[in-house]
Amino acid sequence: MKIGIASDHRGFRLKEILKASLPKIKFKDFGTFSEEPADYPDYAFLLTEEIQKRRLSRGVLICGSGLGMSIAANKAKGIRAALCLNKEMAKMARNHNNANVLVLPANFIKEEEAKEILITFLQERFEGGRHKRRIDKITKYESRN
Repeated sequence: MKIGIASDHRGFRLKEILKASLPKIKFKDFGTFSEEPADYPDYAFLLTEEIQKRRLSRGVLICGSGLGMSIAANKAKGIRAALCLNKEMAKMARNHNNANVLVLPANFIKEEEAKEILITFLQERFEGGRHKRRIDKITKYESRN
């Protein structure tokens, strides 16, 4: 599984911690590469374009609140970005919503929580069934716009 990761300046530190503490996961890092002010849409769009092109299986976006990255990522066709504050939300995002992008709020979660959330997001699978029907409705609506 190919995993992309990106952040703005507020998420940079957590991004680097996650990469260093989870060495078995081979991340493709799309930046930012410092704590200098950066615009979150730039990094959200870089990562989501790679998922759309099927060069990545999933992605991780990190900013201060998680809100900006979520909004930007969800503008991209075929992207289902989920802002998760705990591992239960990450599990539901995968099982029920088939989320392909995890969004983490660096200002609101601890490093250990972020690791647990990320691991859960990567391990869980989409359940399909009634959830697929709902995702199909979203995909159909998305294709009209």
